[in-house]
Amino acid sequence: MSGSGGSFGHTVRVAKGFRIGHWEVREPLASGAFGTVYAARRARPSDTLPRTAALKFLPTGTRTPRQLSHLRELADREVQLLRRLRDTPRLVRLYETLTVDAPDQPGLDGATVLVLELAEGSLAGLLERTPAPPHAPELLAQVCQGLYQLHRAGWVHGDLKPANVLLLADGSVRLADFNMAAELDGTHAYTPAFATPDYTPPELLWAEIGERGQKIRPTADVWAFGVLAHLVLSGAFPLPGGTPAARRDAAVRYARGGDELRLAPGVPDAWRGIVTDCLARTHEERAALDAAELLRRVEAATGVRSARRPLGPRRRRVLAWAAGAVVAVLAAGGVTLALTGGGAPGDGTSGGDGKAAARYGASELRTDAGVPVRYRKLIVDAAHGCREPEVTPALIAAILKAESGFDPDLSDPGKDEYGIARWTPSVLWYWIDPRRRPQVIKDLRPPFPPDVSIPAVGRYACDIARQLAPPGRVEGERGVLVAVGYRTSAGTVNKEGGVPDRVRPYADRVGHWLKAYAPPPKAGQ
Repeated sequence: MSGSGGSFGHTVRVAKGFRIGHWEVREPLASGAFGTVYAARRARPSDTLPRTAALKFLPTGTRTPRQLSHLRELADREVQLLRRLRDTPRLVRLYETLTVDAPDQPGLDGATVLVLELAEGSLAGLLERTPAPPHAPELLAQVCQGLYQLHRAGWVHGDLKPANVLLLADGSVRLADFNMAAELDGTHAYTPAFATPDYTPPELLWAEIGERGQKIRPTADVWAFGVLAHLVLSGAFPLPGGTPAARRDAAVRYARGGDELRLAPGVPDAWRGIVTDCLARTHEERAALDAAELLRRVEAATGVRSARRPLGPRRRRVLAWAAGAVVAVLAAGGVTLALTGGGAPGDGTSGGDGKAAARYGASELRTDAGVPVRYRKLIVDAAHGCREPEVTPALIAAILKAESGFDPDLSDPGKDEYGIARWTPSVLWYWIDPRRRPQVIKDLRPPFPPDVSIPAVGRYACDIARQLAPPGRVEGERGVLVAVGYRTSAGTVNKEGGVPDRVRPYADRVGHWLKAYAPPPKAGQ
């Protein structure tokens, strides 16, 4: 999503119920200087498109020639980046681009529409509700992963700020709004001079604008990350002033040596050096802190170990980008993540009602197919933490059956795999619900208990489902492909175009149990 929430002075006004392509427009989500984002639901059948999405309307149609040229350039920047980096998991996903054909609506006709992954909210909205949220370090680690992915691909974001950090339903982070993004040409890139002052490094506040736009470097994103990190960790901007203009003046004084940088007391000790180096006075002082080094230091401060280096066969399930834990701060948005109920620890029941436990989720998971009663609630709730249609209770049950036969005490030290889901210890750590980590991490020893292992399967399967290439690029039943991604990686499935031969027996087992555990369709379906 782009811009800020709250009351809207819409850049592009679109009536609720307006249809374009497969989509029907619903309520507005956000609006910025160059476009407006609306929630949408799919109104026509599709095998490749999700049920819901965010439509970003960019008014690139009926405008004056000067406006048209500028807006078209901004739209082209965003589309180019998202298409070229479409498989980059910390960037918002682009499903398709459309053009509005509405000659009876001059303000809308010809607009470019980006069909994007739908988020639950933005970091800006979260900070309005919860300044300095408790899971701030984990959240910042994911933001830093996104910057690392962008910079490694040769792009600069150019407008990193809380409104452009999206929070998905599973608590994970996506960077968004790439109107200002620019591809590096050597050490520099060029972008329109419309970045947000609070997150603009001092050298750009007085920089000249040439014919190609304003010259920027990756250190501009490093400065912006420092401002964002200080704000998220402490609830305050790092430079003094009650307005953006006052803080801009303070940034100029600081850069010219007139003021010292004074970090807020709320910034943890482990982060003070990171924020200080991100906010170094000059580009030259920041240049040594490239995105890779920044990510290494953020991971160290967060207690997160990156998986960018070559790993063993099982650990390849965590892709090179999966460097950190996800933030679980979306309760205000009505998100329910997989947690055990109120029964005995690990039994998967909600209270002592055995009959209720045996029929829990009966509409989604057969009650007569051999799924152990004590795991039903864990399995069903784990699937409900995900909005990807492939991730169902039947699929999670099939994965557990194929991995261990529902054996909670499985131990395979030779493969470094343990428990009901055959988790490798260092991989499981990434997928534990962050809200549960403080309670379980100290005592987490293999074989791992089902009430930790099964919710983690749901979280990881959901992430794999989002990464899979669309049908046509990968062949096979989508649920089975998610399971194969669990056993190998989503990247392997996409590269192979489907199920690799070496895991075909595993895929066949999952497919068999997926059919066995899924309830038969109702009459008329």
